Amino acid sequence: MVPVAGNVVPESRWRSRCGPPVAHTANGPLWTCDACGRDWPCPVLRATPTDAARRATLIPEFSRITRRAIRDLRGQPGGPDPVAIVRRFLWFPPLTDEEARAVVLRLR
Repeated sequence: MVPVAGNVVPESRWRSRCGPPVAHTANGPLWTCDACGRDWPCPVLRATPTDAARRATLIPEFSRITRRAIRDLRGQPGGPDPVAIVRRFLWFPPLTDEEARAVVLRLR
Protein backbone atom coordinates (compact mmCIF):
# COMPACT_ATOMS: atom_id res chain seq x y z
CA MET A 1 0.00 0.00 0.00
CA VAL A 2 1.14 3.51 -0.74
CA PRO A 3 0.13 6.48 1.45
CA VAL A 4 -1.09 9.44 -0.58
CA ALA A 5 -2.61 12.69 0.71
CA GLY A 6 -3.48 11.23 4.10
CA ASN A 7 -5.27 8.25 2.58
CA VAL A 8 -4.06 4.72 1.95
CA VAL A 9 -5.11 3.22 -1.37
CA PRO A 10 -4.10 -0.23 -2.61
CA GLU A 11 -1.93 -0.25 -5.71
CA SER A 12 -4.55 -2.34 -7.49
CA ARG A 13 -6.86 0.69 -7.36
CA TRP A 14 -4.44 2.99 -9.20
CA ARG A 15 -5.23 4.08 -12.68
CA SER A 16 -2.70 5.24 -15.24
CA ARG A 17 -3.21 6.84 -18.62
CA CYS A 18 0.03 8.21 -20.00
CA GLY A 19 2.34 8.96 -17.16
CA PRO A 20 2.75 7.86 -13.57
CA PRO A 21 -0.10 6.13 -11.72
CA VAL A 22 -2.58 8.38 -9.96
CA ALA A 23 -4.21 7.19 -6.75
CA HIS A 24 -7.93 7.66 -6.12
CA THR A 25 -7.39 10.42 -3.56
CA ALA A 26 -8.61 14.00 -3.19
CA ASN A 27 -8.25 17.22 -1.25
CA GLY A 28 -10.46 20.25 -0.81
CA PRO A 29 -12.00 22.48 -1.66
CA LEU A 30 -13.82 20.54 -4.42
CA TRP A 31 -13.20 16.97 -3.18
CA THR A 32 -13.10 15.32 -6.59
CA CYS A 33 -10.99 12.23 -7.27
CA ASP A 34 -7.47 12.89 -8.60
CA ALA A 35 -7.68 9.80 -10.84
CA CYS A 36 -11.22 9.74 -12.24
CA GLY A 37 -12.64 13.21 -11.50
CA ARG A 38 -15.77 11.90 -9.75
CA ASP A 39 -17.01 13.09 -6.35
CA TRP A 40 -14.67 11.66 -3.73
CA PRO A 41 -14.71 9.09 -2.30
CA CYS A 42 -15.23 7.89 -5.86
CA PRO A 43 -16.93 4.64 -6.90
CA VAL A 44 -13.55 2.91 -7.29
CA LEU A 45 -12.55 3.71 -3.71
CA ARG A 46 -16.03 2.85 -2.42
CA ALA A 47 -15.76 -0.56 -4.11
CA THR A 48 -12.62 -1.39 -2.10
CA PRO A 49 -13.62 -4.13 0.36
CA THR A 50 -13.57 -3.09 4.02
CA ASP A 51 -13.85 -5.64 6.79
CA ALA A 52 -14.54 -4.67 10.42
CA ALA A 53 -10.86 -4.24 11.27
CA ARG A 54 -10.25 -2.03 8.20
CA ARG A 55 -13.33 0.11 8.99
CA ALA A 56 -12.02 0.60 12.53
CA THR A 57 -8.79 2.04 11.14
CA LEU A 58 -10.55 4.13 8.49
CA ILE A 59 -13.13 5.79 10.76
CA PRO A 60 -10.70 8.14 12.59
CA GLU A 61 -8.96 9.15 9.35
CA PHE A 62 -12.17 9.69 7.41
CA SER A 63 -13.68 11.59 10.34
CA ARG A 64 -10.75 14.02 10.15
CA ILE A 65 -11.16 14.31 6.38
CA THR A 66 -14.94 14.74 6.76
CA ARG A 67 -14.44 17.74 9.05
CA ARG A 68 -12.39 19.45 6.32
CA ALA A 69 -14.93 18.46 3.66
CA ILE A 70 -17.82 19.95 5.63
CA ARG A 71 -15.91 23.21 5.90
CA ASP A 72 -15.08 23.19 2.17
CA LEU A 73 -18.33 21.91 0.63
CA ARG A 74 -21.20 23.31 2.70
CA GLY A 75 -20.66 26.88 1.56
CA GLN A 76 -20.62 26.12 -2.16
CA PRO A 77 -23.68 27.13 -4.17
CA GLY A 78 -25.81 24.00 -4.56
CA GLY A 79 -23.36 22.09 -2.37
CA PRO A 80 -24.38 19.25 -0.08
CA ASP A 81 -25.51 19.81 3.49
CA PRO A 82 -23.31 18.52 6.34
CA VAL A 83 -25.42 15.35 6.83
CA ALA A 84 -24.99 14.44 3.15
CA ILE A 85 -21.26 15.11 3.41
CA VAL A 86 -20.94 12.78 6.42
CA ARG A 87 -22.85 10.02 4.63
CA ARG A 88 -20.70 10.53 1.52
CA PHE A 89 -17.35 10.43 3.35
CA LEU A 90 -18.24 7.73 5.88
CA TRP A 91 -19.79 5.32 3.37
CA PHE A 92 -18.28 2.11 4.75
CA PRO A 93 -20.30 1.87 7.99
CA PRO A 94 -24.06 1.96 7.30
CA LEU A 95 -25.28 5.26 8.78
CA THR A 96 -28.85 6.38 9.34
CA ASP A 97 -29.64 10.09 8.94
CA GLU A 98 -29.80 10.35 12.73
CA GLU A 99 -26.33 8.84 13.10
CA ALA A 100 -24.96 11.12 10.38
CA ARG A 101 -26.45 14.17 12.17
CA ALA A 102 -24.80 13.03 15.44
CA VAL A 103 -21.44 12.81 13.66
CA VAL A 104 -21.96 16.31 12.20
CA LEU A 105 -22.57 17.69 15.69
CA ARG A 106 -19.40 16.03 16.99
CA LEU A 107 -17.30 17.37 14.08
CA ARG A 108 -18.26 21.01 14.55
